[in-house]
Amino acid sequence: MDWFTFLILVLTGFTACAEFGSYAFVHPITRRLPQREFIAVEQGLLTSFGRVMPILMPLTLIVAVSFAISVWDEGGWIRGLAAAAALSLAAAVISTVVVNVPINLATGKWDPDDPPADWKQTRARWERFQGVRSWLLLAGFVLICACVAVRLDG
Repeated sequence: MDWFTFLILVLTGFTACAEFGSYAFVHPITRRLPQREFIAVEQGLLTSFGRVMPILMPLTLIVAVSFAISVWDEGGWIRGLAAAAALSLAAAVISTVVVNVPINLATGKWDPDDPPADWKQTRARWERFQGVRSWLLLAGFVLICACVAVRLDG
């Protein structure tokens, strides 16, 4: 068994599914909540996702880059798919660090009964970039899967 390939599939799959699931299935519901409940739920999500994703997202990127380097000499589609996956995951991590993390840090400090006046606009910006990173993570996972499939076929 190729444990490294197994590891990249599991890491990218779990990370992409967690973030995309949050984006597609959790946040459409939470944004309909009243202000106090919305902020309380977001703060709760920060304690769960906030413990795992700061480790998993960079680790996923590191393993994806390592995977791309390890298959580089195979050339062709394999090289291109692995490189595209690593770039997609890198863009997701950069987007997260530049936009989502600062908003998360601010959200964690808000008083649910008295948030900043621009809290809705701030959270809307977070939502837009959550969509960006979720699709980038999902694309990275799909590209890794395609790369593995091409390698198995060849």
